[in-house]
This record gives sequence, C-alpha cells and structure tokens, in this order.
Amino acid sequence: MNRKMVGMVVSMGVFVAGLAGAPRAQNSPGVAGMDSALRGAVERKDVPGVVALLTDRRRVLYQGAFGVADVSTGPALTPDALFRIASMTKPITSVAAMQLIEQGRFGLDDPVENYLPEFANLKVVESFDAATGAYRVRPASRPPTVRHILTHTSGLGYPFTSAVLRDFKPQPGENYPFGGPLLFDPGERWHYGTSTDVVGKLVEKLSGQKLEDYFHQHIFAPLEMSDTSYNVPQEKAARLVAAQQRGGERMDGTIELQTPQPGLTIPEPVGGGGLTSTADDYGRFVRMLLNGGELDGARVLKAETVTLMSRNNIDAVSVPALKTALPRSANFSFIADGRDKWGLGFLITTDQVPGKRSPGSLSWGGINNTYFWIDPSRGIAGVILMQYLPFADAKALAVYDAFERGAYQLVSAAR
Repeated sequence: MNRKMVGMVVSMGVFVAGLAGAPRAQNSPGVAGMDSALRGAVERKDVPGVVALLTDRRRVLYQGAFGVADVSTGPALTPDALFRIASMTKPITSVAAMQLIEQGRFGLDDPVENYLPEFANLKVVESFDAATGAYRVRPASRPPTVRHILTHTSGLGYPFTSAVLRDFKPQPGENYPFGGPLLFDPGERWHYGTSTDVVGKLVEKLSGQKLEDYFHQHIFAPLEMSDTSYNVPQEKAARLVAAQQRGGERMDGTIELQTPQPGLTIPEPVGGGGLTSTADDYGRFVRMLLNGGELDGARVLKAETVTLMSRNNIDAVSVPALKTALPRSANFSFIADGRDKWGLGFLITTDQVPGKRSPGSLSWGGINNTYFWIDPSRGIAGVILMQYLPFADAKALAVYDAFERGAYQLVSAAR
C-alpha cells in the first residue's frame, strides 16, 4: 500500500502505525480520545473542519479528518484535502536557503545587500505620529544579514503585526522594499514580518530558479511531496478547502466563506507564504527534519545543518507575544512571551508544559490556522490544518491544544 492509498483509507480518525510496524488496535483509548476531541470541536461548530496527522521518525502514527471543506456546500473533509498553508511556507523557504548555504553560495553573516542591491541604505522609523501619519526615518545603524532575515530580527514587519506599518504612508518618491521601513535596527529585536520573503528572493537570485521550480526539484520531489505547490492544478481544484473566516467586523461570529475566494494560481510566489499542501505532504517534511535532513533514503540537508537550524540563533533576544494590528489575526497568544527563541526558520519552545511538547521543540503556523510542531526529544511531530481567519483564533488554538495533548497521551500509551 503506497502512502497516497494510506491517506485515502483514513477517512476519519485512524491509528495507522500498524501499517508500517507491529499491528496495534485502531480503536485504542488514545485514538478514540483524539477522534472525540477533534470531532467534538466540529460538532460544537468551534471549527468547520480539521485534518490532523501525528508522525514519529519512521511512520504516521495517527491521521484524522473531520468536518466540512466548505461551510456553504458541506462536502466532507478528507485526509488528502489541500490547504493553503500560508506561513508554513517559511520553513520550506528556510530549508532551501540552508541548502544553498551548505553549497557555499552565501553565508549566514553576509549582508543581504551583497546579493540584493535593493537592500542597501535601509531606513529605520525614528518616530511616527499615529494621529497625523507624520514620521521621521534615519539610516539603519548596520546592514541586515542573512541570519537576521532567517530569524525575523531584520526590523521588517507586517501590517497585521505593526500598527506603524499598518498606517504608514510613504512620501512621494520614497521607496521601501519588502513592505516598509525597518521598525528597529537589525539584530535588536524580534518582530514577525516579511523577512522570509527576502529569503525567497535570495534563493531565486543565487539558484537562478523560480521558487516553485527550486522547491520542486530540491525539496518536494526528493521527499515525494507531490501535492505541495504554489499553483494548484485544475485537476486538484476539487480537493482545495474553501477559504473561510469568522463573520462580523471583529471576526467573532460564525464561520462563513471569504469573498472573493483566492484563485488557483499565484503570479509571483514569495518565500513567506502561498504554498498549498496536505497533512500527508507536510508530515513528510517534518519527518525529514526529525530524521536530521533525510527521509526514505533522500537527503535534503546535512544533519549538522538541521542541528544549526534548531538552535537559538537570536542569542539574548527573545520572541514576544505580539498584539495584532488587524482583525485578520488575533494576538500571538501561543508564544511564551519573552521566553521563546527563534532558530533558522522556526519558533523554539523553551518551557515544558505538562502533557505537551518538550523544550527545544520547533514550530510555527499559517494565517489560516494551520500549525505544526516538531519534538526532537520525543521523536514525534504533529501537523494540524484548519482553513479560516482570524489567525490564532481562540477556538482553533483550543483544537490545536487538544490534538497536541492527545498526541502525547497516545504516544505514551503506545510505549
């Protein structure tokens, strides 16, 4: 049975570890509890639908699909459903950059402007008047490096993570690459923003390939991630989950369709988001990282590179739990404020929370409430995919929490 056939038979929650090892009961208490938690969230209408996958270093341990793919028409969500994974693209872009660093194309502490001239002479916001929009900018004290853009310490932000960038309107003739002036001097703080878009531009510049082509050749094909792409083929369109959101001006109502729906193609893919994938495909990506850069005989990174990516790369700087500046996102309450760290492409958990991931675990998510975590200490990783705004919605995070707790209960019982 190939991996796609395995995905198709798991139409609801099923413990599938026995497909690759010693048989285990598919109606075990751990699996039943996981199913109940995910199905219950759908039945309560907390979320419209969810696909979840748990893997260890060798195989898929659990996969479940519950709810609907479109709240307006009600088709059942299936394990092979395609989700817009948004910022879960970022770790893939970071892996691509690290492949090129392994080849000696550039270094982590090289100034970005050495390769992207538009990154020279960047300006930092010195003052901003929210009432009038008046601002002053000054030259950055140092040029951002490749490490800065891989760790979100470049000073770049997003309008939904910064009220300054949300309201900033440049004067005629001023040009600020990648979304606006810097919020601070590179290396001083962590702030989530367009940094990984810059990483994507570096990958294109130094490889001579467009992102989709590079990803396919060097990551997706070796890892057999056949359902991951920026542009969704027409023959797969029926598997694409509808883009949805909580209704109301504050996005606190019932789930409804977004209008208009995003198209199947992305004219200019960026490194910070835009990929479409499945739980099975992304499960293969995280399993590769669990295995130190190798999966099923295909090596995409050196083991020492994965170790470097998994290490604190921001030194004494810490990751704050950001406040949202736009209703398409809630506050970043899933971050241990001021304690978590950042590697080269991942949030690094520092606290041990009973029943959940170990310190040193890697994670991130996408704005449509898609999430993953990788726990090298316990040798497991989870992927959970939903498809609605706002990001970090409290009910979506509650489902994520229930899945993660269920995952550790399941693994502990099996061992």
